[in-house]
Amino acid sequence: MEVSLEKLMYPIGRFVPSADFNSDKLASWIGSIRSLPLLLDYCIQNLDEVQLNTPYRPGGWNIIQVVHHMADSHMNAYIRLKLALTEETPVITPYEEQLWAELPDVTLVPLNVSITLLHALHRRWTTVLDNLTHEQWERQYYHPGNKEYVPLWQMTNNYGWHCSHHAEHILSLRKRMGW
Repeated sequence: MEVSLEKLMYPIGRFVPSADFNSDKLASWIGSIRSLPLLLDYCIQNLDEVQLNTPYRPGGWNIIQVVHHMADSHMNAYIRLKLALTEETPVITPYEEQLWAELPDVTLVPLNVSITLLHALHRRWTTVLDNLTHEQWERQYYHPGNKEYVPLWQMTNNYGWHCSHHAEHILSLRKRMGW
């Protein structure tokens, strides 16, 4: 059975932002962020070098690039969170994720370094998220690339999806390949 390119790119579907937030939604989104490092441990368990260098789709990143990308992306998210909590509507700096995925730290640094980083980062990130007040959830930053103001609850919604999105890239590749 052939899988469509759309399904390979978005195995859990494209991100659909929530129109609002409440404590149940926040708990779900934070839960996805909290569980990602352990889920990644499972995703890459027993994979060899050839498997880790396999792209999850034609023209896509390999597993190593996906994991290093999550570390890069989630470090940016954590910094954006802290900026929004400590400055009045900061303007964040977008980055070229495709180009970052080709830098030497992705090709030369062992995968377990980013896994370890994600364990530590997600612990700190979710500690901040777990302790935000209702007013703090409404704080926002400005994303000049997207030309939009992003409240922290919406960023959390997006990154909860992002965690599941990339983990599923690896899990669905494993399933298709019979690993």
